Amino acid sequence: MSSRLPTLGPRGEGWVVLQGVILVAVAFAGSLGPAWDGMARLSTTIIGGALLLAGWLLAIKGLVDLRENLTALPHPRDGATLVDRGAYRLVRHPIYGGLVLGAFGWGAVTASPMALLLAALLLAFFDLKSRREEAWLADRFPDYLAYRERTRRLIPLLY
Repeated sequence: MSSRLPTLGPRGEGWVVLQGVILVAVAFAGSLGPAWDGMARLSTTIIGGALLLAGWLLAIKGLVDLRENLTALPHPRDGATLVDRGAYRLVRHPIYGGLVLGAFGWGAVTASPMALLLAALLLAFFDLKSRREEAWLADRFPDYLAYRERTRRLIPLLY
C-alpha cells in the first residue's frame, strides 16, 4: 500500500521529532496560566481530569500490549507481528489516541486555549502520522487491511 505522505527518514524518524515538538508545545502552553475561572474552570478541570486519566490508561495499555513489537519509530520492527488484542481491539493507534486525549485533558485542566488549539494540531498530526505508518503496516502484514476495516483509528467509539 503506498502513501503520498513523506517517510521523513528511513524508519520515520522525522515524524517522531515533529511529535516531540508538538507535545512540548502543548505542555508549555498549559503552563501559561488560565484563561477562565469560576464554574467554567471547575467544569473543565473535572472533564480535563477525566480525559487525562482516559488518555493515560489508553496509552499505557497500548504500550503494554505491543510488548516486543514496541518501537519509538512508525516503521514496524523487523520480525514484528500484527497486534490486534487489548487496546488494539478498540483502536489501531492507542498510544497516539491516548496522547491526544491527554493533550485535550491538559488544555482543559489548565484552562489554556493555546494548549487546546495545540491538542487539535496534535490530533491532525497523529492522523497524518498514522496514515504513513499504516502504509508500512499494510506492506508488512497481509491481514492489516481487514484489521483496519473493523477497527477505529485513534479514539475509542469516535474516530
